[in-house]
Parts: sequence; C-alpha cells; structure tokens
Amino acid sequence: MFGTPRSLSPAGRAVVVTGASTGLGRACALHLDRLGFRVHAGVRKAADGEQLAAEARHGLIHPLTLDLTSEESVREAAASVAAAEGRGGLWGLVNNAGICVSAPLEGVPAEQLRAQLDVNVVGTVLVTQSFLPGLRRARGRVVNVTSGLGSVAIPYLGAYAAAQFAKEAVSDALRRELRSSGIAVSVVQPGAIMTPIWEKVSGEGQRILDAMPDGVAAHYRETFPRFLAANERKARESRTRPEHFARAVHHALTAGRPRTRYRVGPDATGASVLARLLPDAALDRLFTGITAAAPARPGAPVAPAPPHERTT
Repeated sequence: MFGTPRSLSPAGRAVVVTGASTGLGRACALHLDRLGFRVHAGVRKAADGEQLAAEARHGLIHPLTLDLTSEESVREAAASVAAAEGRGGLWGLVNNAGICVSAPLEGVPAEQLRAQLDVNVVGTVLVTQSFLPGLRRARGRVVNVTSGLGSVAIPYLGAYAAAQFAKEAVSDALRRELRSSGIAVSVVQPGAIMTPIWEKVSGEGQRILDAMPDGVAAHYRETFPRFLAANERKARESRTRPEHFARAVHHALTAGRPRTRYRVGPDATGASVLARLLPDAALDRLFTGITAAAPARPGAPVAPAPPHERTT
C-alpha cells in the first residue's frame, strides 16, 4: 500500500508508541518489534505491558507506564526513556493513544467532552513536549494518529471529530515548527478497523443516552442506537486490518522522505475526498440518513422510554 521503505534501517533505533495495551497501538508495537526497532510501549497497567513484552518476537518491547492525563506520569516516562537511550536519543514517537466519545452533542456530559479533548489533544501535546529533547538529539520522527474523522465531522461523533480536527491542526503546526530541527511530523489517518474500541464506543454511547434527561433522549432513541450498531457493523465488515495501519507507521518512521499524511483504508481516503470536493450543503444532505427517523408504519406503537429513565 505504501511501498517498502528502504532508506533507513530500524536496527538500533528507539521508538515510543503510546496506547499500546490494545488495538492499533498493540499491533503497531508488535510490528515494529518484528522489524527490529527497540519499542518503548506505553501502557497504563503493568500487566498489559508484561503480556505485550511476552509476545514480542525479538524481545525488543519495553513496557512504559504512561497516563496521558497525568503530567507527572508523562514526565516520569520521558525521563525513563531518556535514561535508557542515553546520548543516542529517541528516533520515533507514535502518538496513538486516544479515546472515542460517541453521542449526540446535545447530550454529551461536560466531563466526557473534557476527557475526549484531554486525552486526544492535550495528552498528545504534553507527550510530544516531554519527548522532544530526545527526538532532537536523533533528528527523529513524530507520527500522530488521527482518523478519517480528522477530515469530516459526522453526526453523533462530534466530540471525537473535534479532537481529531484539533490533532490535525497540532500536527500541522508541529511539522512547521520542528522543520528547522530536522524532525519530520506525519499524520496517520486510519479508517474503520475492527479493534476492541468499537465495543467500548457502543456501550459507552448507550450509557450516555440512558443518562440523558428524558426530553433530550426522546429525540435520539431511534436514530442513535441505530447509528452505533451500523458503526460497529461497518468496523466488523471492514477489510482494513491493524497490520495495514502498522505498515503506514513503519513507512512514516523509515522512509527517506516520509509523507505528511497517510490514509489507511478506503473510508479514510473517501472522507478526505468528500471534505475537499463537496460543499457543506451537499455533505449535510449526505448525512441526513443518520439523523432521520425511519418512517412510522400505520398503526405502529410508539416506543416507550426505558423504564429506568425519568422525566426531569
């Protein structure tokens, strides 16, 4: 998909991958280990790191306890990597960690909106700041992972899209600011790929809906659960795999001239094309089906509110 980069050898090069406990981060860490990178794999739980290290084919994965929402944790992780790598510095930082909040914006709790931005945006900037001294020594690479929703915002994923749009902006600014330091910054935009995050997204989305005031939830009880189910089904049916994502990261880390953006999967590519070519009004019409209630059948009963919800 991205060709075989041959300009730079992974041997002896150290990288940090955040969010390596599960999903795309885990697949990426294992892939980079197989290639010969020395991987500092960011995990929140020691047990996850131990399991990941045990699966490393070349034994080059070193678990790194890292909580993006804690400045102390990020500083300690950066100090640990600096001590381990010494004067050689850090070749790559893969900012993969993130969460996904899916809900109608009208009902997103402020706490979860803050968490979405804190992890995906503020956390990414904090981690990058902390690891930049090592990256400067190696004249290395930063790879920021966003998604197809960094190009176009769709209904019921507004909070997540806001974070991804912001991460795209952060990446553009970093690329321009760090150019004189010899540090390349790339963005990888994966589309739908089946990982454990999808079950979390569906479950948390339903919990948010259930907790909304009845007058708000009534507008979304039909359309939002339908959206969650379709979203998860799309991921399950996707032919894009974690290894495709890992290859894009590999290219960004080793190509002589890395791309500024890598789109992984036809849906990520399609979202970018739509955002560039279609006017807002056309995009709005395209997404109408997500938020439109299905036509009621004559005589069909109206669905009652869940019994645990109460009118406020």
